[in-house]
Amino acid sequence: MALIWATLVIIIVYAFYELLNNIQKRKSYPPGPKGLPIIGHLHLLGKNPHQDFLKLAKTHGPLMYVRLGLVPTIIVSSADTAEKVLKTYDHIFASRPHNEAAYYLAYGQRNMISAKHGPYWRSMRKLCTQHLFSNQKINSFQSMRRQQVEVMIKSLKNGTCDHRVVVDLSAKISSLNADLTCLMVFGKKYMDEILDKRGFKALVKEVDELAATPNLGDFFPFLGVIDLQGLTRRLKDLSKVFDDFLEKIIDEHVQSGDQKQSKDFVDTMLDIMQSGEAEFQFGRSHIKAILFDMLVAAMGTSATAIEWILTELLRHPHVMKKLQKELEQVVGLEKMVKESDLEKLNYLDMVVKEGLRLHAVAPLAPHEAMEDCVVNSFHIQKGSRILINFYAVQRDPNIWPEPEKFLPERFFGSSVDIRGHDFQLLPFGSGRRSCPAMQLAIVLVQFTVAQLVHCFDWELPNGMQPSDLDVEEHFGLATSRANPLMAIPTYRLKKNA
Repeated sequence: MALIWATLVIIIVYAFYELLNNIQKRKSYPPGPKGLPIIGHLHLLGKNPHQDFLKLAKTHGPLMYVRLGLVPTIIVSSADTAEKVLKTYDHIFASRPHNEAAYYLAYGQRNMISAKHGPYWRSMRKLCTQHLFSNQKINSFQSMRRQQVEVMIKSLKNGTCDHRVVVDLSAKISSLNADLTCLMVFGKKYMDEILDKRGFKALVKEVDELAATPNLGDFFPFLGVIDLQGLTRRLKDLSKVFDDFLEKIIDEHVQSGDQKQSKDFVDTMLDIMQSGEAEFQFGRSHIKAILFDMLVAAMGTSATAIEWILTELLRHPHVMKKLQKELEQVVGLEKMVKESDLEKLNYLDMVVKEGLRLHAVAPLAPHEAMEDCVVNSFHIQKGSRILINFYAVQRDPNIWPEPEKFLPERFFGSSVDIRGHDFQLLPFGSGRRSCPAMQLAIVLVQFTVAQLVHCFDWELPNGMQPSDLDVEEHFGLATSRANPLMAIPTYRLKKNA
């Protein structure tokens, strides 16, 4: 108890020090809501903070100041302001803030996603971009993607043939993505119980939930070691489980040597480690940090994007029919979709763009100011946390007419792309911290959506109307549907297809 009281006193003294230290500058800070002593604006955030920040931005503007505990935070909610942060001043805002979950799970934030900006991060990103996410590497997995998607289609076809069976589409898509991730990263699938008695998918889900849980250690640095919430204990437990698993994976690959014909991501990173190509001491902990990124980030984001796009297609049957018509014309009902067909499917491209616009899979991107800066005439101090609210940017009514509606046709004749050049649509971020695996994700999302829509007609169960299908969100590393997506498939291709 004495320790808790002492900590609270330190926090109060620190808070007043910060207040006095910044009082001269406060008038030049961006506008924001009135906060409370010590906790700042934490009380204004609910289970979906990206939605809460959007509501606040409607009152206080697209560049908004809040204080999350003791951490000064700037919320960016418009395309032009996002461009200044991610392009004009990208060299200042390219770092990541301290994150308790990443610290314990990703080997002291050695992973590419949350590592601090600097020589280490630059070298790590360069290695990953050149060796793991090059077009050559992505293309080398094409037959694997085709085979796994066809396995899912066959499973749906055989399991529902002539029986109108209700399918948990969320589970099917998640399973597909997990299998693909394991095959690309580790070279083989792993049974659910191989990681821990709690189960493979359950542990990845627990990581997602812990990473999204507000951690007092992130907002009050003094409280990190006290672990009042018990989160540190759980993070350390998960870290041990994942570390043992990843060590086993690396050992298996070392023992197999050069016996395999095709190389997965682990093989590639072991080659880098042995070659000495890295500009730093590249060891097992670095390999494990990157593998953790792949395992957790890749398994959730693509599956969530596919899930949201199919949700909107079920909510808008006329869009589904229009997409199926395009698929019939380009591919034909005698065969399945091939990846080579994707570049000819213009309406599919519009559907995917609109799905990614309306449902930001990773709605809040954290950055950290590495030095003082002035944006839109407002002062941003060194060490401030910058949150790009992609959810708000992509629903800005000044850019997107009827932003709450799913309207793929809005992209007809539009040059707006999703690769980080157009700041009104940033599903993969932009600048130095953009997603290095975006091309792989785009191919996977387009191909899976096209195959599911082409091979099956879909309807909602129990007489549910399209307008009744919920779009409630569950905030996490990947902000997914709060409830599983259930639907009834009917195979629509010719029997021999």
